[in-house]
Amino acid sequence: MRRVAVVGAGMTRFAEHFDLGIKDLLPMAVAECERSVDKGFDRADIQAAWFGELSTTDGFPAGILADSCGLEDVPVTRVENACATGNDALRNATFAVASGAVDVALVVGGDKVRESSTRSTFWEWAGMTRDTAWDYPLGLVAPANFALHVRRYLHESPATREHMAMVAVKNHKHAVSNPKAQLRFEITVEQVLNAPMVVEPFGLFDCTPQSDGAAALLVVGEEVADRYTDNPVWVRGVGLGLDRVMHQHKPDMTTFPATVRAARQAMAMAGITPADIDVAEVHDCFTGVELISYEDLGFADRFGAHKLVEDGVTSVGGRLPVNPSGGLKGKGHPPGATGVAQCVELFEQLRGTAANQVDGARIGLAHNIGGPTAVSAVSILSTDRG
Repeated sequence: MRRVAVVGAGMTRFAEHFDLGIKDLLPMAVAECERSVDKGFDRADIQAAWFGELSTTDGFPAGILADSCGLEDVPVTRVENACATGNDALRNATFAVASGAVDVALVVGGDKVRESSTRSTFWEWAGMTRDTAWDYPLGLVAPANFALHVRRYLHESPATREHMAMVAVKNHKHAVSNPKAQLRFEITVEQVLNAPMVVEPFGLFDCTPQSDGAAALLVVGEEVADRYTDNPVWVRGVGLGLDRVMHQHKPDMTTFPATVRAARQAMAMAGITPADIDVAEVHDCFTGVELISYEDLGFADRFGAHKLVEDGVTSVGGRLPVNPSGGLKGKGHPPGATGVAQCVELFEQLRGTAANQVDGARIGLAHNIGGPTAVSAVSILSTDRG
């Protein structure tokens, strides 16, 4: 299989875009992606597209992408894999390009969460990814189902709500410098701890906002990469992990096995270890999820995640900056777009153009988890083709 490169990346601002529909947001992301290509790009070069989307209520998703972006002659595949959708869309496009079936592929993620009612967002949409016979009667919407994990994690590990608050403070601080982020303001640990409770142990500032937005990547085979840029970013590894869906079947609530499996696959493909990662975009839909994910991704020992935030390791300027974009917590979380947007951030980090630039970044990791905690996708990008 041949090597695969990312030669362009772009995204909209993540926000409550009440004045824009999905048919407005998708072309905006694709156009910015094309403008980022160093040597110029002709949309006619696109041979196939993958569209990650979950909650848009504006019709047939693949057709919406084709129609709004002028891709009627291109096969478009819609990908839906809960909150792992964006990185899974990149994974599918990567395999198509690596196989030689496609030379130039477009990866797009987009969602309009704020155009749906709360009931639609949290019940009807959630019903696609969880067992409503079990979760629906118990009220296990997203905050509640992740709270089961994090509450148990706090019970068994030395981590506290203060450590969760440190994650929120870090990611909000990072978001201030990101013009594409939704929540561009700093907060304090005290504000996080004193915020209204959503579901124990998550207060308001422990939770990601609901967001609208879109993001896009151009993925090409190594033989044609120099047609578009002399500075490509290489897709070194991709992984997808699954786990049990129903909570009563999970033997350990303090880890996400889907993340462990996805990370092992991606790192094995890339030929690296967790110690090789210079910058990471980690799924922080809730602050405690970022802590657990440090361990599942191999960044920290079992129940040692709290030490990373205590010591500033995961802040910009630390040894392993996590979520310099602001993460889901500060940048926002339109689910289908999130994983693609993470890779937009890594593309910019590895080319030295990011808003919160990490010095010397050469290898980046993007991670999503969802479904609820039953699916995870990991992508590894690098300046080196490997």
